[in-house]
Amino acid sequence: MKNKFNKILSMLALGSLIFTSCDDFLDRAPLSNITPSDYLNTEADLATYTISKYNFPTHGGWGVGTFANDNHTDNQMTSSYATRWVPGEWKVPTAGGDYEFGRIRDLNYFIEQVVPKWKANKLSGVAGNIEHYIGESYFLRAYEYFNKVQALGDFPIIKTTLKDELGELVGASVRQPRNMVSRFILSDLDSAITLLKSASPNAQNRLNKNAAYLFKSRVALYEATWLMYHRNTALVPGSANWPGKKSHPNFTINIDTEIDFFLTQAMEAAEKVADAVPLVNNTKDNGYNSSANPYFNMFNDMDMNKYGEVLLWRSYSAALNVSHNVNHYMNTNGGNTGYTRGLVESFTMSNGLPIYAAGSGYHGDDSISTVKADRDNRLQIFMKGPRELRFTDRNNTTGGPMLEGYPDIVGLAETRYVTGYALKKGMSYLSGQAEGSAGTTGSIVFRAVEAYLNYIEASYLKNKSLNAKALDYWQRIRTRAGVNSDVQITINNTNMQEEAKRDFAAYSAGNILTDKTLFNIRRERRLELMSEGFRFADLKRWRALDQLKTNPVILEGIKVWGPMQKWFTIKGVSVLIEPNTPGKTANVSAKSESSYLRPYRINLNANNLVLNGYRWTEAHYLSPIAFNHFTITSSDATPANSSLYQNPGWPIVADQGAMQ
Repeated sequence: MKNKFNKILSMLALGSLIFTSCDDFLDRAPLSNITPSDYLNTEADLATYTISKYNFPTHGGWGVGTFANDNHTDNQMTSSYATRWVPGEWKVPTAGGDYEFGRIRDLNYFIEQVVPKWKANKLSGVAGNIEHYIGESYFLRAYEYFNKVQALGDFPIIKTTLKDELGELVGASVRQPRNMVSRFILSDLDSAITLLKSASPNAQNRLNKNAAYLFKSRVALYEATWLMYHRNTALVPGSANWPGKKSHPNFTINIDTEIDFFLTQAMEAAEKVADAVPLVNNTKDNGYNSSANPYFNMFNDMDMNKYGEVLLWRSYSAALNVSHNVNHYMNTNGGNTGYTRGLVESFTMSNGLPIYAAGSGYHGDDSISTVKADRDNRLQIFMKGPRELRFTDRNNTTGGPMLEGYPDIVGLAETRYVTGYALKKGMSYLSGQAEGSAGTTGSIVFRAVEAYLNYIEASYLKNKSLNAKALDYWQRIRTRAGVNSDVQITINNTNMQEEAKRDFAAYSAGNILTDKTLFNIRRERRLELMSEGFRFADLKRWRALDQLKTNPVILEGIKVWGPMQKWFTIKGVSVLIEPNTPGKTANVSAKSESSYLRPYRINLNANNLVLNGYRWTEAHYLSPIAFNHFTITSSDATPANSSLYQNPGWPIVADQGAMQ
């Protein structure tokens, strides 16, 4: 019993209690041994504590970081695959997983200790700054809870640190309906908005009021669309098969009222940002040299404070030994990633017509330059092409400008141009020799354009039409993108059967969308936010993956078996090796299958579990809860008697995949 008690306490109460200040380092210790009398009393203490709890996706080593966060979607591919696309291969963990409370516990502790002192006027420092850092704690707790909702759905709402009592700890482990957790998140964000400054004490390197409004719109839109598209499934509270009935037998929900509430919240929060923050200008160069283009530089600058659209960003410093490898692995080569053919073909022409539409002016895909010609300017400047400028050699170390070569689709995994369509978003024109592998370009966390997109989608779903404000926001985005601002031209010429070939989001609940306006709202989001880590979350909330249960999709890249195959020769001899070539290991997919490169059809061995395409099962919309959490919250260590319930489709058995 004592051992089980300690495990629950660790799961729900202790978390990772580590404090740092100018004078003290307090080792992790039982809550009963902590005395806060010498800490969390000053503005500096508060600032140090909350910044240590920032947990946002930013740049890192090779294969990770902002621009790799869309890998393993229909937007980007790597040389490997994610088990989420292979039903049965994603397993229930024995221990750990997403069902943990470490950061939530730390933030609860901060709020519990600091807010009473603040109300009693017992904190020293500038009053506005003190309020700001308290506001950060509410924002950060909301952020952690939203991570849990996205991963697990229903989740316990714990707002205080817990006593060392078994009954209280077990009771606190009861999962709450996801819509109620989302309402709690919005409440925390309202507190943050009230307390945060419009401009933080540290420019855009710390949270601010507009970041909180933006994040509130994100949370509300996510929950509204999850409830809308997953209604009547076990993934929505109150449905017939919802497993939460075990813990909440009397729970009821008016699904339409909840959807309307969250859509309204999303609209109101989004317009606060979109009305106040203009978009950064795009000079609309052709992609050869974008070094003077503010829109391009916004993603690679070392100082992002100059871009109002950037609401929060992380800085790096060689002097402080804080750097990343994005430029080294992704910008100077392929970085083991690449845009899919589907993403590239989703970009319209600059005249607003889809590439397949009559009179579009599409130049074809026999080369990357023709693919990019006369297209949406985002494709032109954010996708590499041969003979485009790679380094401007500002530090005069390479003997002159360096140009991009042909994409290396057969090289080492860590440097490979996996699809042939290479990422350029975030690329720095700094000399590779000057910067080396220790990159110091900034990493965007929140960008105001998301608020524009959130408002457009939320308002359309709520009103069933484009209101004047949504249309204005949309036109501003398209104008910056170098696309005809008349969205109706694109809508009228959209063929949903064609779009369904290249875009998972052409579906919801297994059916192709019939609403072309709604699809194009989704398309705009896909294109504007590409390589910024939104795609998989969007596909989940739109329930845009059901069709893969019965119709797996094989993703493709460049048209390698066309004129571009001449790029891959050495002294007139092709280096491309097809599968089943005697005595050789394949490095490209077979010409007989498709003219387009199919990275997951190179290895035809049985151990390649995505050989026949991405597949899906409903359980994968949420993550499983690890097995040990069921035993430690059970009165007799029997999982069936646990106060927890597993997510739909997942077994309460370690190391087994989803059942459906």
